Amino acid sequence: MRNIVLFCAAGMSTSLLVNKMKEAASKDNYECVINAYALASTREKGPDADIILLGPQVRFSKSKVEKDCPGKIVECIDMQAYGTMNGAKVIAQVKKALGD
Repeated sequence: MRNIVLFCAAGMSTSLLVNKMKEAASKDNYECVINAYALASTREKGPDADIILLGPQVRFSKSKVEKDCPGKIVECIDMQAYGTMNGAKVIAQVKKALGD
């Protein structure tokens, strides 16, 4: 069971993508927990993640998130996948990054 954490400016816009990702993961029989949070909660929510995904609006914070969550995989969500709410494409990105 993978723990996927998404961070964006307030945790609101990515909640739509989370639902699409959950649908895609279910269709793919990929066992995971997916949640979205505000970037301000990185230190609190990041350490439990298998992978941290950053929304396009906070991609500039990648190095800070990597510093706050050492040893964690931190990826920026593909801007096109985010804009079109393509949950399957983001799940594919996660699986590739994690080697699943």
